Amino acid sequence: MGRARRIWVPHLFYHIVCRGNRRDPLFKEVNDFLAFLHILEQLRETISFEIASYCLMTNHFHLQLRSQQESISKVMALINKRYANYYNTRYGLTGHVFEKRYFSKIIDDDAGMLEVSRYIHLNPVEARMVHLPEHYRWSSFRFYHQSTSIPSFMNIDALLQYFSGTIVEKKKKYVQFVKADVVPNNVIKEE
Repeated sequence: MGRARRIWVPHLFYHIVCRGNRRDPLFKEVNDFLAFLHILEQLRETISFEIASYCLMTNHFHLQLRSQQESISKVMALINKRYANYYNTRYGLTGHVFEKRYFSKIIDDDAGMLEVSRYIHLNPVEARMVHLPEHYRWSSFRFYHQSTSIPSFMNIDALLQYFSGTIVEKKKKYVQFVKADVVPNNVIKEE
């Protein structure tokens, strides 16, 4: 029996997750993370897609992605193929880099948009890699937390539109939303 075709709804974002084959690391060193982000920048020049949030973990990655002109399947095929080519060449390997077909779920409401982005940005905190999301270098949280240049593939307005005020106020409210349940190091949250 064949795989079910993926449904593509052009105006909606998707939560995408890809894992390394056998849950092996996808990103072994800094250059691997940089290469993946460079691939996103390069692809954005030729294919239209936007990312509201992302997090590159050691053996998997999360994207909150939308493409209004190309199917999500095509966008992910290009991203994963280019990264697999990079990875296999870099480490002298052949064969599968990714465990299986990527996971995708349509985000079909406003609350879902915010919850998925919070989940993505808190992934390194939940994995106990960092205490606060702004301390993790390989996520898009820094584009909301700080004033920094934003890559062409990022669309922070997709999330900031849910908050009122100036851009600075919207960013502050979004950061507060993401960190609402984060307990600082060595502090016990009272019920």
